[in-house]
Amino acid sequence: MRKNKLQLGKPVRLPASPEEAVLDRVSNPHSDTDYLARFTCPEFTCLCPITGQPDFAHFVIDYAPGKWLLESKSLKLYLASFRNTGAFHEDCTIRIGKRIVKTIEPKWFRIGGYWYPRGGIPIDVFWQKGKLPAGLWAPDQGVSPYRGRGS
Repeated sequence: MRKNKLQLGKPVRLPASPEEAVLDRVSNPHSDTDYLARFTCPEFTCLCPITGQPDFAHFVIDYAPGKWLLESKSLKLYLASFRNTGAFHEDCTIRIGKRIVKTIEPKWFRIGGYWYPRGGIPIDVFWQKGKLPAGLWAPDQGVSPYRGRGS
């Protein structure tokens, strides 16, 4: 991370790849309190690494912050950087989760990747790191299982 050079509040071009993208973190003003923060990202897109066709996902990212918070504009730019990247559903979901955990070092983290069907099969991918702090409420991610048209 670049010290004191947040992307927030200034024009930033879309990164060409996830490797080029920068995830920013900011100090947590309530690091002495256990709480849950959630990002809901319903418009993720990347490319199938085999066919080059677009894949779409709805991500729900939950974490119990420690010293750091994840800055939302940088998350938006990071996720958008996958737009022209070929990767399987499992790879995208786990890559995103690991990158966020490395950046903000949360007390607890989980990501749900709810992928829209390709070839008639939806794939949901889940990853969790750490142990939920005692007494902290982590609600259901609220994304219904895919039921197909008309059900």
